Amino acid sequence: MSKLNLKIAEFEDLVPTGGTCYASKKITEEGMKIGYMYREEPTDEFDTGWRFYSGTEDEDYVDNLENVMLYDVNTVANFDRAIIPLLKKPIGTEWERIEGGNRFQLLEE
Repeated sequence: MSKLNLKIAEFEDLVPTGGTCYASKKITEEGMKIGYMYREEPTDEFDTGWRFYSGTEDEDYVDNLENVMLYDVNTVANFDRAIIPLLKKPIGTEWERIEGGNRFQLLEE
């Protein structure tokens, strides 16, 4: 069972997508900011294709299915509002947080 770092009363409707994404527990439970995000082909009709990580996860951490969970995109936006302007970016894009701020830079392919 996930123990979210925000209380239900603190959640706001920030992005009315109704879509899902995957996010690391380092964001949702430990309260770390999103450091790396990418959008891949969705796996089903509800999936937005977005994947969110703090950037500190190693391969073993990500491979453990208990560490990366399915969330509504709005839930993840409540943890880190800096992602909101990027949520309409196309499939295949990758973004990295610019250190010390709330902006992201596009990673070149």
